[in-house]
This record gives sequence, C-alpha cells and structure tokens, in this order.
Amino acid sequence: MFMHKEANMRTTLDIPENLIAEAMQLTSIKTKTALIIRALEELVRKNKIAEIKKYKGRINLDVDLDVLRNRK
Repeated sequence: MFMHKEANMRTTLDIPENLIAEAMQLTSIKTKTALIIRALEELVRKNKIAEIKKYKGRINLDVDLDVLRNRK
C-alpha cells in the first residue's frame, strides 16, 4: 500500500526488534520498510479523522437534497 511516490529518504532508526516482529506478525507485512510506511500512513489517517471529529455538532448538515437538486 505504498501511496506516497515522493522521493524516499534513508533513515536509521532504533526500534525495539520485538515490537517490529509483533507488528509484522499481526499485520502479515513482510518487510520492515512496508511496516513502517503502513504505520506512518495509519498515524496520519487517524490524526486527520481526529481533526474532522472536532467539528462534530458544529456544522449544520440538516440539508434537503431534493431542494438542492431542484427536485421540489
């Protein structure tokens, strides 16, 4: 699920091997690189969702679609 096609960056990380192994086993992801990419994508996705949830109850979505589509 490599969604990002920008330039790659080589990075050395000190990550506990047991955490990597457990995450790879749980997700069935075969490589450490793919695992880290998936983890970062999920982190970004969850934070975007959290930002959207801040608007809950603040936006009036009581919309009549028939009126909007000129189907009076």
